[in-house]
Amino acid sequence: MKQTLAAFACGVIFALGLGVSGMTLPQKVVDFLDFTGNWDPALMFVMGGALVVYGVLFRLITKRKTPLFGVRFMIPTRKDINPRLLGGAALFGLGWGLGGFCPGPALTSIPTGATDVLVFVVSMLAGMGLFKLFDARKGTKSSQTKA
Repeated sequence: MKQTLAAFACGVIFALGLGVSGMTLPQKVVDFLDFTGNWDPALMFVMGGALVVYGVLFRLITKRKTPLFGVRFMIPTRKDINPRLLGGAALFGLGWGLGGFCPGPALTSIPTGATDVLVFVVSMLAGMGLFKLFDARKGTKSSQTKA
């Protein structure tokens, strides 16, 4: 139960951060990607802030023997760059650039009921379902192992 509450609290904080920073507005993303027109650097600062927080907290947290609400840390072990990773990154980037959303802001924006948000989320979920089907047929193993 503690783990569920902690995950929920993290999700709420993340959603509030996205809302406060304006990252739930697709135009912010589109403007960030528009280097020749109305370029908006806000996304760069949001990402930079996230990297700083992650960089500091990851080192502090992983110095502990165990996580607060788990038996052991779950840290990805794969370090290779393969076609599957590159293809996934490319699809993510295309979806982000075309839709103006990435998964977090899209899910955070569902309560607005905006058609573009709902179409994006349904498409994203359909893509995730297709991937899961394809992945299950291939028998691919997850890259996340217990550390």
